[in-house]
Amino acid sequence: MNSNENKATLLLSDGTIFYGKPCGKIGTTTGEIAFNTGMTGYQEIFTDPSYYGQLLTMANSHIGNYGTNELEIESNNAQINGLIVKKFAHHFSRYGDQNQLLNNFLLKDNIVGIKDIDTRELIRHIRENGAQNAIISSENKSIDDLKKILKDAPNMKGLELASKVSTKSIYEVGTGDLKIALIDFGVKKNIIRCLKERNCTVKVFPYNVSFKEISEYQPNGIMLSNGPGDPEPLKDSIELVKQLVEENFPIFGICLGHQILALSQGLSTEKMYNGHRGINHPVKNLLTNKCEVTSQNHGFVVKREDVEKNKNITLTHVHLNDHTVAGISINGKKAFSVQYHPESSPGPNDSRYLFDQFIEIVSETKLEIQKVL
Repeated sequence: MNSNENKATLLLSDGTIFYGKPCGKIGTTTGEIAFNTGMTGYQEIFTDPSYYGQLLTMANSHIGNYGTNELEIESNNAQINGLIVKKFAHHFSRYGDQNQLLNNFLLKDNIVGIKDIDTRELIRHIRENGAQNAIISSENKSIDDLKKILKDAPNMKGLELASKVSTKSIYEVGTGDLKIALIDFGVKKNIIRCLKERNCTVKVFPYNVSFKEISEYQPNGIMLSNGPGDPEPLKDSIELVKQLVEENFPIFGICLGHQILALSQGLSTEKMYNGHRGINHPVKNLLTNKCEVTSQNHGFVVKREDVEKNKNITLTHVHLNDHTVAGISINGKKAFSVQYHPESSPGPNDSRYLFDQFIEIVSETKLEIQKVL
């Protein structure tokens, strides 16, 4: 436990102030404030690269009560800029040599946190007033000092963050029969696991990979991963995906990858008043008329009016809470995408069929090519 148990401060851009106590690293950090409604899976959430640059509020009142371990991670370290909780556990109830306190996990990755906050009041405020920047500080700084620091924090709109979390070098996972080129905009480990489980060799490329590099690998399919930030600044990636669609590669986009696929087809995206973050979001598959409970984490969305007026695009999935675009496919091509996370981790497995759908398209395409040869 930190010796400095005196006071920590949370200041929002609109001037709202919350006082609590420190957890994690003693320090000061800024970012866009967001909230996640999941009851479990906090370690997977904290290590999801899509959260890079955000101060994350957990709606569940108890965080840390089952500790952390090396298995429940979605990247190599915590990705959040800061943590906001109500009750922060300094003990955990799970056996095993690999388990450790959540506080130690946060300290290892230099994550500043604040606890003993009325998160119900805070989340209600965010819902009513929209996403905004905020600052957490457990240092001896005045409110005026914090306001000056917060003023210089970048806005998420227009912010390119994929380069901060993408792999710097190409690597390969698995030894399956199907070759998948995964473009890493901030990939979660479970996306790679889901492909590996389906007889794939996954070659992971940096976000700024060229069309030439992809083509030389001769993949059977393309995976566009999740990631943080605004998709619109990723001009080169959008142009690359446009080329890949024109070449009729089988393509599956998730989260940021979904948005990039949409932008490559002339659609547009917009910043949401409040993003979708949690593990119980209802989505309807318009092709099957079935509903699924999904894991979601995004603050941008593809404009629905653009989808509906584009004859080359089919709206395949909608979010049932606010009817935003949750999935699309490109007519006459082998490309489709979803805004949510079918790999879950954490969350339900209702949407894992999308990986099977992708593999079926990839396998059929590979067979067609073999017949021609």
